[in-house]
Order: sequence, then C-alpha cells, then structure tokens
Amino acid sequence: MRLWAGKATTSPVELAAQLLALLTAAFGDREVHGVGDAAYHGKPLLVAGTTWTTRLPANACLFDTAPPRTGRRGRPALKGRKLGRPAALATTAATTAAWRKTAVYRYGRTETVQLAERACIWYGSFGNRPGRCMLLRELGSANAYDLALFTLDPAATPEQIVERYAIRWSIEPANAVGKQQMGVGQARNRVKNAVERTVPFGMLIQSLVVIWYALHGYHPDDALARRLAQPWYPIKTEPSFEDMITKLRKTLIVARFTPDSPGQPNPVLLHDYALACAAAAA
Repeated sequence: MRLWAGKATTSPVELAAQLLALLTAAFGDREVHGVGDAAYHGKPLLVAGTTWTTRLPANACLFDTAPPRTGRRGRPALKGRKLGRPAALATTAATTAAWRKTAVYRYGRTETVQLAERACIWYGSFGNRPGRCMLLRELGSANAYDLALFTLDPAATPEQIVERYAIRWSIEPANAVGKQQMGVGQARNRVKNAVERTVPFGMLIQSLVVIWYALHGYHPDDALARRLAQPWYPIKTEPSFEDMITKLRKTLIVARFTPDSPGQPNPVLLHDYALACAAAAA
C-alpha cells in the first residue's frame, strides 16, 4: 500500500508505478496487469513486464500508430495521423464498421453491449508505446460511446479488457467500507509513522475479517436472515462486509461468556452485545 502525502511529493501515478514494480519483483513468474481510473496515466506506468489499462478522459487526444520508416534521412515519425478525442474516434467510418454486439461479464453479471476496438497511441501520456482504444456503448444508448478504455495489453480481447476494468470497482467499495465500518478515515494522527501505519493496519484488519468469514463464519442462511429482517431488500444474495464483521463481533462476544462464570454477566459485555445486535439490524 502507498499513501499520497500531498502536493510537491511523489505523485499518485508514481506511487502506482512503485506498486507495479513491487508486484513484478514478488511474482516474477506471473503476468502483472495494472488498472486505474482516468487519473492514472503517464509514462511512469511503463514498468517493464507489466501492462496498464485506464479509462480515457473525454479530452484525451489519440493518434494512429507510427508509420513505417521511409528510409529517408532524419528522425522517423513517432506517431501517425491525429485521430482526435474518443467521441470523434467513435464516429469515424472505420469505428462505425467495427461496432459489434458481444457479451461481457462485469459487476457480477453478464450483459450484452456494443464494443469497438482501434489500435492507436496516446502520445501525450504514454509516448509512442502502441496501445488500443476500447469503446463500449450500451444497447439502446444514444451516445457516441459510454465508456472509452486505453490499454497497453496487446493480447487481451476487448471483452477481457472491459472485465478487467470492471474489477477495479471493488477497490471503491473497499475504501468506503474501510472508512464507514473500520474507521480508517477517522484517524487523527500527526506523527509520520502513525499516519503511514494506521490506514494500512485498518485495511489489513478488513481483509482478515473477510478471510475469517470465508473460512469459518460463512453460512448460507446469513443472507436469508438479512432479507427476512429487511424485506425491502429482496435482491440481496450475498453477505455484505457489515454482515461479516457483525457476525465476528457476536462470535467474539459469545466466546467471552463461559459456563465457569455463573454469576451476573458483566454489564459492559451485555452493552457490547447489544451494540452488535443493533448493528446487525441496521
């Protein structure tokens, strides 16, 4: 994990490149494919042994790939003719002929969309590194396109690129859960070491909760119980993180009550258990 320290420090893009390099060093026998939103693009992400996929901003200017060398004196051209912004690219004759219907798996379900692919370079961000633009349009949409992606992966299919980008969304709920359930956004630290440790520690505990639930806490009736308690939520089929941490809290509280203590239960423990039950019903 990397924490951005603010302006005039290492940029988020450079921090992402550092993480790519760490993953490549740790898993040298695997392919490493990085994914980021529209803010994550730039030459620092050209890490050897990795690829990068990002969302194209609406004002991104694309160019055709560099033409073959002419044999004449002088530096060869680094880029081809200007293709323009994604909206312009989506309406060109070549792209119009390339649109096709296909099924993609994203956000937990398979849907039919229209996809078009065009080889190009994003000269302003990745220099003359060859890449591909993936344009997605929802069925029935009146827009020229609904999603534009740029990838440096030369082998993945357009469907795989869309699925890869959709997987990135899991980061956003994880950040929200970390702030709302784990309290990582409530830290008021001033010392450098504390700032660098508190948030990663909270996210680590969040991961441990999910692992505990997957190995020891899961039960098929958990989602059913939540639906019965909240009939306005009939589509719930999988437990949320709140379900997981609530069950863990109850398990820890119950473990503190033993048959060896027949006396009056500690009112503090009863209060903790009541809070856990209230959280489960919220």
